[in-house]
Amino acid sequence: MEPRGHGLLDRRPRNGRRDVLQRHQLLRVRGRSVTWLVPLGVLAAITYADFNTTGEFRIVSWCVFVSAIAAALCGVWTTALFAVLAVITYVLSDAAWPSEYREGAADFVLVLVGGVLSVLAASVRVRGERRMLHIMRIAETTRRTVLRPLPPRWGGLDHAAVYLAADADARMGGDFYDIQPGPHGTRVLLGDVQGKGLGAVEAAAALLGTFREAAYHERDLAAVAARLETRMRRHRAHTVALGRADGDRFATAVLIGFPPTTKAPLPAPEAAAPTAVPDASPTAAASPPAPFPDPAPDVSPGTVPDVAPDGGAGAVETVEVVGFGHEPPLAVGGERGVRSLPHGGGLPLGLGELAGRDGPPPVLRAPFAAGETLLLVTDGVTEARDGAGEFYPLAEEVAAALARDPRTADPARLVALVRDGTLRHCRGRLADDTTVFAVRRTAAGDEGPVGGRLLS
Repeated sequence: MEPRGHGLLDRRPRNGRRDVLQRHQLLRVRGRSVTWLVPLGVLAAITYADFNTTGEFRIVSWCVFVSAIAAALCGVWTTALFAVLAVITYVLSDAAWPSEYREGAADFVLVLVGGVLSVLAASVRVRGERRMLHIMRIAETTRRTVLRPLPPRWGGLDHAAVYLAADADARMGGDFYDIQPGPHGTRVLLGDVQGKGLGAVEAAAALLGTFREAAYHERDLAAVAARLETRMRRHRAHTVALGRADGDRFATAVLIGFPPTTKAPLPAPEAAAPTAVPDASPTAAASPPAPFPDPAPDVSPGTVPDVAPDGGAGAVETVEVVGFGHEPPLAVGGERGVRSLPHGGGLPLGLGELAGRDGPPPVLRAPFAAGETLLLVTDGVTEARDGAGEFYPLAEEVAAALARDPRTADPARLVALVRDGTLRHCRGRLADDTTVFAVRRTAAGDEGPVGGRLLS
């Protein structure tokens, strides 16, 4: 299994714009900036051309462009140096041939004033870039505070993730995800807060804080789901009390539970076994997992059944799923290829009262083989459109890649595949924040430091 480093998924859409960080990477040799070579080359070219022209055609006054170019590329002191060099070059070139046509005082003032204005422009630019870099660092710190770094093999799960903000300069939005291990199993949460901006980030932080506590302490996954619904309602009430206009904010999410003991023996082949269906009871997390003896038909590339029991070689694992109006997770790998897990079709967090029920959506349980990877995405993936307006065919793309190479089910490879496919499909123009998250049970005895978050 290949290492998970930050560099594997270190790619962001640029929307056709160069930001401050890219400008700082221009013309670097061995880590040192050589942008000063550009105005120096222009100054040398102007001087050479002026010395090789005759008569009244003089271009030495073009030295004013040298300081202007330096102001766009270099620092304040470097720009000041080129402004002085431009004035000196003008004076020496204009006086070099006393018998020839001379530019005069007007052009000298032009070069002088142009140099002063260039230094001021460089000062304003550098100050603005420093402010922008500071804001970007704050945004990055905020994002890392909300989306905390996940330790390798956290909660017995090999994991990989990538987050791409639709606004490449903002680098933060309402998508959220986390893994929380505890005495009652490992819980996974991925969601998307409606809207953008700091209000969405606040809602995501509130939900993640509640998830980390409830997922650790609550025995039943239904109780964790209820805590999340209550927290979203409380957050909305708080924003309304503050007089803010985002009191109707909600969040779609999918909550996954990996019970501590998830294996149940398969019945003997000759024994009659009832057809198993996902438990739709809100208390399903507290009941023992049911066996799934009947193997589902093989999944061909591009076919994703709603629920496909996975027959293991002597044992079957289960996962618990609660859906809050979010895209259903995909199980990738194993003998069944790609299949969609049940998610219950619940309403988004904060809108539960519209369903006419007191509690959260039901906890559903589905088979999940040890070699399968759980793929969770936000609508930035499923709603990515190409030039013809077609949505990104996530399941079909994953199934086709898995058929070509079974190693695609590795979390890091799977996340990279979906990320690249999404960006390629929409040609780098994301309409919404995009998160791709993949988790898989670690192999027995395989606890090496290989997993981890892969930042964009």
